[in-house]
Amino acid sequence: MRTITHFLARRAAALSLLALGACGGFGSDANIGGTLAGLATASTVVLSNNGTDNLSLTANGSFVFAKQVAAGSAYSVAVTTQPLGQTCTVGNATGNVNAAGSDIDKITVSCTVTSSVTATVTGLAAGSSVTLSDGVNTLPFAANGSGAFPGLLAPGKDYAVTITVQPTGLHKCTLPPEATGQIPSTGVVNVIVTCT
Repeated sequence: MRTITHFLARRAAALSLLALGACGGFGSDANIGGTLAGLATASTVVLSNNGTDNLSLTANGSFVFAKQVAAGSAYSVAVTTQPLGQTCTVGNATGNVNAAGSDIDKITVSCTVTSSVTATVTGLAAGSSVTLSDGVNTLPFAANGSGAFPGLLAPGKDYAVTITVQPTGLHKCTLPPEATGQIPSTGVVNVIVTCT
């Protein structure tokens, strides 16, 4: 009788564990996420988890990676691509999902402005290059894209972007009127350089 009772008790315990697992209360996969703050308007930061599962963010607020992480497994969040003219850092970036598979939502990504003057080059022909200057630093482009002059200027401070090296041949780049002016209240200006 004791053997039967012992067997039935062990079987009941095993069934309870199976039922608990089926309800998601034991060893489930966890969502990995947190909060983004300080990202400038019209900017993008790209995060990764465990070196993969890239996530592009364009607005401040909460975020969650697409792939879940198994209970007991590690997570490691990093910035893969910094936003133009900003530097973002990750807090609470690494850890392990607990045995119950509880979601992780305490990761913090904080972005700060590190450049007041940025530039975007469009229409540059393949094999050509153009170099810009802010009067102190040069910013070379060997392809279309965006870049940032290092350093911060206070709102209202004068700035001036010039072209110091034009592409060779008939290919030329021009600057818009906003290549010179004063830093706006937002603290960042983007100069669009058009090449034809």
